[in-house]
Amino acid sequence: MSDAVHVKICGLTDPAHMRAAVDAGARYVGFVFFPKSPRHVSLAQARALALAVPEGVAKVALTVDGDDDMLARLVEQVPLDMLQLHGHETPARVAALRARFGLPVMKAVGVAGPDDLAALDMYGRVADQLLVDAKPTQDATLPGGNGLSFDWNLIAGRRWACPWMLAGGLHAGNVAQAIALTGARQVDVSSGVESRPGVKDAARMAAFIRAAQSAVALSHHTAD
Repeated sequence: MSDAVHVKICGLTDPAHMRAAVDAGARYVGFVFFPKSPRHVSLAQARALALAVPEGVAKVALTVDGDDDMLARLVEQVPLDMLQLHGHETPARVAALRARFGLPVMKAVGVAGPDDLAALDMYGRVADQLLVDAKPTQDATLPGGNGLSFDWNLIAGRRWACPWMLAGGLHAGNVAQAIALTGARQVDVSSGVESRPGVKDAARMAAFIRAAQSAVALSHHTAD
């Protein structure tokens, strides 16, 4: 992958916020299909949002242990470029969904400590992309978007069999450091660009993308 850092803004629910994300330079936009989330959208809402996304920006659907019927309705009704699996899907399930729906699959893997790294190797062999995220706490009601980060040193310099994206507690104030330390060339943000849970902020999205794109120069400086 080139030096350019690609940003995914996840949990978009409002057409104006989606346009602001794209205008700021987001390369991926994410729609959440998880009723417990403040970022949850219906199929009709997601379809309207997705149809307004310009060419060159990938449309990603975040699902959590969705069954075949739910995923079939999703893929049929919403024009998508990628499925993001954020539940307890097994490697076999990841492979089966890729084969069934013909879409690239991104698998989220939560990291809290060294014992979690083996899962990244395992899923990296069957997914099209990995989302390396902070593992939610045991009492968390959401699988992501909790504003938690993890020790980035755990993955510093590590690579997997497929492209990957860094997530978990990122915001404009720390994303450049996270990129410089881990070597990530793709980053995902949700709560870190919100004014309140589920409500994106155009200025925060723009600041985050600027900070992420500035990180390449920082990482080069750090390596010198």
